[in-house]
Amino acid sequence: MKERKIIFIVLLIIVADQALKIWIKTHMPLSHTWDAFYRSPVSPYDNGIHVLGKKFQLFFVENEGMAWGWKFGGNLGKMALTLFRLAAVVFGVYYIHTLIKKNYHNGYIICAGLIFAGALGNLIDSMFYGLIFEESTYDHVAKIFPHHGYAGFLHGRVVDMLYFPIIKTHYPGWFPFVGGDEFEFFSPVFNIADASISIGVIALFLFQRRFVKKLPGKHEVQPEGNAERLTANA
Repeated sequence: MKERKIIFIVLLIIVADQALKIWIKTHMPLSHTWDAFYRSPVSPYDNGIHVLGKKFQLFFVENEGMAWGWKFGGNLGKMALTLFRLAAVVFGVYYIHTLIKKNYHNGYIICAGLIFAGALGNLIDSMFYGLIFEESTYDHVAKIFPHHGYAGFLHGRVVDMLYFPIIKTHYPGWFPFVGGDEFEFFSPVFNIADASISIGVIALFLFQRRFVKKLPGKHEVQPEGNAERLTANA
């Protein structure tokens, strides 16, 4: 695989991810599920957007920390997490270049590219969104490029919006500890960058034997293409 192909895939994901995030940020307040009778609607999208009924929605939330909304260490933890993402992205450039140079399986390189693109997409939010956007609240739609942003460099929040509440029900009353509580599948709200990372990781897990294999008598894992050439030479 040539570098320009993987660059095209990465750019395609980044553009799609950022375009949707910017539209969400500048057109929607933070989404909520309750009916706000105490005020007039802020926008037509106060309760999110039902794309496919209630099974697929654009539901705007912001993630201040890691996956699933986890966070740690306050502002210092946020900065450390963003710097870690930055280091991972820089390493990703070197790693993908190495995979292409060593002629790894195209599927393996594409998966690495998907993971890299997802990490870069969320890194952009963390680095710059605090500088270029106003604060989003349940009562306010943010504007882009205000006089002052809502946070400093490295302290931006990741924009999430893809929501698939496929099943909403309650645990049976006889279930220990959670009987009668609400159960929802699939509850996480995520973005295109998160989806790119997940697809890359899942594909690597499912097709790892096709992407790489061990040569007899060797301890290291070699690309499939290299293994075939070595076998032919022998």
